[in-house]
Parts: sequence; structure tokens; C-alpha cells
Amino acid sequence: MRVTTNDPTTPARWRIPDRYKVFLQQGMVLLVVVILFGFFTLMRPSFATWSNISSLLLASVVTGVQALGLSFVIATGGIDLTPGLGMAATSVFAAVLISRDGLALPIWVGVIGGIAAGALLGLINGTLVARVKMQPMIATLAMMMVCWGAALVMAGGRTVSLRSVDGYDSIAIGQVVPGVPNGVIILVLLAIVAGVAMNKTAVGRYALAIGSNKEATRISGVNTPRWEVLAYIICGIFTGISGILMSSRLSAAQPTLGQGYEMYAIAAAVIGGTSLRGGRASIFGAVIGAVTIQTIFNGLTVMGVQDQWQKVVLGVVVLVAVFVDILRRGGKEE
Repeated sequence: MRVTTNDPTTPARWRIPDRYKVFLQQGMVLLVVVILFGFFTLMRPSFATWSNISSLLLASVVTGVQALGLSFVIATGGIDLTPGLGMAATSVFAAVLISRDGLALPIWVGVIGGIAAGALLGLINGTLVARVKMQPMIATLAMMMVCWGAALVMAGGRTVSLRSVDGYDSIAIGQVVPGVPNGVIILVLLAIVAGVAMNKTAVGRYALAIGSNKEATRISGVNTPRWEVLAYIICGIFTGISGILMSSRLSAAQPTLGQGYEMYAIAAAVIGGTSLRGGRASIFGAVIGAVTIQTIFNGLTVMGVQDQWQKVVLGVVVLVAVFVDILRRGGKEE
């Protein structure tokens, strides 16, 4: 016999539906951003100037783009450590194609080449993880070192200048919309595309299904390795785009620049509501997470806080975000 109860204290009665938990966390993150903005403005009124806000948003672009790509991989329950130095390798490859000291090809060739290099990186990562069955952490850590070495080799151990390439800097810092850097607009457009892909297409649905229960998804007839590989390819494409945007912003490609960026991107995704255990991802949250991180960095910089202490603060923020993810999952491994 089934026993029911009308006791209002019954846990199931008061449990927040899963579909609302991510929205709740995103709302909290937005509130935190507003609070941080108010705090830093009170401490340094110059923080609220449009020039500083524009700079903050532009600085969020690379982390935001990488977080968008990582959301697909993390949704499957995997991880990718290559976006940072992968960004360096793809930007150097693009720079070699278009720089005056390189092949001096048209800009569009460099852009396509950089993105294609990122896609190839994602294909290799996905194959190692889904086909060869390597642990994602080990496979992508090894590929991260490969990217680092490849970037140094292609660049000859030096920075590749792109100042002589007319119009390349406009990709990120030009202003089609007055007062808004193109990089910010590109991030918004990519977020829309990623949001549609995650929520309205098979790649997003299968990525979330694999992260929720890989074995059940496989038994249901889904070719799980194929969709896992595709998730890593998407991540690689976004890595390539981030390389183009970073080199455009700096008018140079630096082979060692990307160290640590993958951790910022992972942190942005987690802060925004993507679960490191897989099965849950938020595209909008990834962008908000990136803005949150850069708000902290920018505000602390304006206040004169040293860089090493900024990293300590970021570490604490990531720990809090992971703890919130544990609470959202009911404190249990799934």
C-alpha cells in the first residue's frame, strides 16, 4: 500500500525542481556581480566609468568564448585543459599565415586557419578520450603540453607581431557599434549560437544525456563516442576563435600567453551553473561567470591589489562555486 502525507515539512514537497536550480544560481551570480560593481565603485569611482566597463567587458571575451566551448565538454562529464595553451598555438598558427614575416596571406585565411587548427585539436582530444579511452584529464594535459611546444616551435620562441597586418586588430577592438568593442559583440553572437546548439540540437541533448548517464545513453542506441568527439571539436573551435580574438586584441601572437586561461574558463563555466560532474550546462551562465571573474580582477586592479592576491581571491571564488554545485546536486556523487 502506498502511504502519502500532507505534512508540509516533507522534503520532497519543498524540494526545488531541478530545472529551477540553475536559474537560481545564475540569479545569485548576477546579484553578486551587481554587489561587486557597487562595492568597487564605492571604493574607486573610476571603476564605473564607461571606458573601464568597456575594458572589463573586452577582457571577459576570451574567457567567455573558451567557457562556451568548455560547457559542451563538461556537459558530457569530461574536461579539457587545452583551451589556454591551445589558444596560444592557434593564434601563432594564424599569425604565421598572415604576418609579414610569415606567409603574408590574406586575413581571412589566418582566421579560418586558426579556427581549423582549434577544430583539429578538439578532434585529437575527443579521439583520445572517446575512442582510445584515455582519462580526459591525462589526455588533455598531454595535449596542452603539445600545444605549448608547437606554439614555441612555430613562433621560433618569440612573439609574432601582427601590427603590420592592416585591419586585423579591428576584429576584436574595432567598433561597429560605437562604444562597444567588436569582441564583445562576437561573444554575444557566439553565446546565442552556443545556446541554440546546447538546447535545440542533438549535440547539446546528447552531451547532457552522456553526462547524466553515459551507459544508459549508450544502451538506448546513441553512438556516444561520436557525440563526445563532437563536443571536444566544438570546444576546439571555440579555442581557435579565442586565439584569433586574443591575437587581434594584442596585435601579436605570444606562444606562452595562454598559461592558466583554461582554469579561468572552467571557473567561469562552473560559476555560471555548469556541473563538473556533467549532465548540466548553462551557456548564459558561462558568459556571466566570465564577466564575474573579470569584474573581480578589474576591481582589484583598480584598487591596487597585487596580482598574486587576485589569484587567491579567484581560487576562493571557484571553491565556493564548486561547493554550490555540490549543494545543488544534493551533496551526493551522481
